Amino acid sequence: MEIKSVGIVGAGQMGNGIAHVMAQAGYEVRLNDISQDSLDKAIATIRKNLDRQVSREKISEEERDSTLARIRTTMDLPEIAQTDLVIEAATEREEVKDKIFAALVPELKPETILTSNTSSISITRLASRTDRPEKFMGFHFMNPVPVMKLVELIRGIATDKQTYEACLKVVENLDKTAASAEDFPAFIVNRVLIPMINEACYTLYEGVGNVNSIDMALKLGANHPMGPLELADFIGLDTCLAIMNVLHDGLADTKYRPCPLLTKYVEAGWLGRKTKRGFYDYRGEVPVPTR
Repeated sequence: MEIKSVGIVGAGQMGNGIAHVMAQAGYEVRLNDISQDSLDKAIATIRKNLDRQVSREKISEEERDSTLARIRTTMDLPEIAQTDLVIEAATEREEVKDKIFAALVPELKPETILTSNTSSISITRLASRTDRPEKFMGFHFMNPVPVMKLVELIRGIATDKQTYEACLKVVENLDKTAASAEDFPAFIVNRVLIPMINEACYTLYEGVGNVNSIDMALKLGANHPMGPLELADFIGLDTCLAIMNVLHDGLADTKYRPCPLLTKYVEAGWLGRKTKRGFYDYRGEVPVPTR
């Protein structure tokens, strides 16, 4: 099938980025969230990012305006169900995703492809709770979506070839590159990345180095653009912890045990940039390490 319209559930950091690139590539986008404030903030973020592209002469003002015109927002979940492709981009909690799919499935067109932007949860398990496991797959964008070129495509055990090829075509139309991953916990990128971040947390927890020294060591010693603790704050410490729990539960290996310090920060509500405190305190003009 040819995909012309895309429905996105969740207008947060990932959802608004996906809406941005989809609309810019010419798809009609319907963006859903349970909060009107979140939808308003998403459109403001998309507009700001498009304005930046205009100022850098990457797109014209006409392209910016036409991109924005292709995005419609709604708090009514069934309103996005009549699109050709639905991408769930809600929080990384399986019970939340299950509730979204339960509400969506009765409203979907028979031919609609249903996908999840999950960064770690079993695609096969999510698909089994819908009426279309053969038309269900993982569609994992990297953050920030407008900048990052990679998309992980994850097939569940029942995903058919036509669904995979349709999603692959969308990735190509976005001028991004697809990496095909098997349906194992955390797939490829986060299977490697998040345990590295967790190990950086242990390095801090054990007093091997402080926040500054750990991040500096990886930036200058391994040529990483961001230190692992800075990156954890950018991703969200709650998301990092959720992925580590998926790895620990799914693979039953103690090497994936979440660092107690990471757990403590999440329990304190220090989730990184989105709450203004994590491994750094962002409430001032310059981020300050919290340890």
